[in-house]
Amino acid sequence: MIRAILHVDMDAFFASVEQHDRPELAGKPVVVGHPGARGVVAAASYEVRRFGVRSAMPMSTALRLCSAAICVPPRMTRYRDVSRQVFAVFHEITPLVQGLSLDEAFLDVTGSIELLGTPPAIARRIKDEIRSRTGLTASVGVATNKLVAKIASDLEKPDGLTVVPAERIREVLDPLSVRRLPGLGRKLGEKVEAAGLRTLGQLRGAPDALLWQLFGRDASGVRERAAGVDERPVLTDLEEKSLSAEDTFARDLQDPRALDTHLCRLAQTACQRLRHKGLMTARIGVKIRCHDFTTFTRQQAIAPPTQAERAIRDVARDLLRRWLTEHRGAKLRLLGVMLGGLSPARQMGLFETAERGGDEARLDSALEQVRARFGDAALRRGNLLK
Repeated sequence: MIRAILHVDMDAFFASVEQHDRPELAGKPVVVGHPGARGVVAAASYEVRRFGVRSAMPMSTALRLCSAAICVPPRMTRYRDVSRQVFAVFHEITPLVQGLSLDEAFLDVTGSIELLGTPPAIARRIKDEIRSRTGLTASVGVATNKLVAKIASDLEKPDGLTVVPAERIREVLDPLSVRRLPGLGRKLGEKVEAAGLRTLGQLRGAPDALLWQLFGRDASGVRERAAGVDERPVLTDLEEKSLSAEDTFARDLQDPRALDTHLCRLAQTACQRLRHKGLMTARIGVKIRCHDFTTFTRQQAIAPPTQAERAIRDVARDLLRRWLTEHRGAKLRLLGVMLGGLSPARQMGLFETAERGGDEARLDSALEQVRARFGDAALRRGNLLK
């Protein structure tokens, strides 16, 4: 049976949530993010994109391109809540859901066709359900593999639905810019265009020598991707290998106490994501980037696997403390918490004691319920207080 793969991508997700929740922002140029020298655009509404503003752009650049832009601070708790509603729609369609972020996922709906209809009909159903439950729009690409579905979902944004049957893959992909190829990157894209390869069709048909010069050992893989060849399966959340939370500071930080506070907050965020996905971690790490962009990682395996915030936080804090002891006076621009070795969370046994983590699990659950209802700042652990 030919696979039916959907790539669903919410349209300007964070910005659209803000415009939905605050009607006075509807139709306005909205950027979500923190202002400041190191602020980065987390999301840009379609009204502000006309000025060249894009996600991941420095906020200072965005405000220079569009002086009328309205800068809105992110509300991650709210975005996660809407994301849960969106992913609930996905899981009603198929168990084969691979979440890429809060607002983006691959779905393998091959096994749903007999019950729910053709892949385009399933895509329309998903779009309608998302709009009904959240008031937001999504763009969907429908294809026989993940690569083509992802490219297709971006071709008719916003609120698009693009279907690319197997027999039309080259017809659709060949005229597209090489910049449409996922994973190419800006700098490599510029290099490829400078070599005279501006479309995916030209990239697909380029001489081996030129591709080797540009991509080295990955040359044949790039040619296949340009032709729309992709055999990767849709991996469910339980097959994820890792997740993380990281933050770039507005100014370089050197104070160990301030760094510890930031690390505890990041551990809290990573643990929330872990619990939302019903996973446990067996490997905890920290990511450290210095002012000169030198990057370090430190990791530690733990047993048994856990999703308890205290346990994860304590290991991460110890890793950071040891690194800071080895690098006294270091100034950091970025800090992150990484969780690996993921596995499905098991249900606690009836007679398990507090020493086995029962009280911690109940505390984490209670804290999360309070934050979901009243916001992240409603209730905090003492080590997160400034």
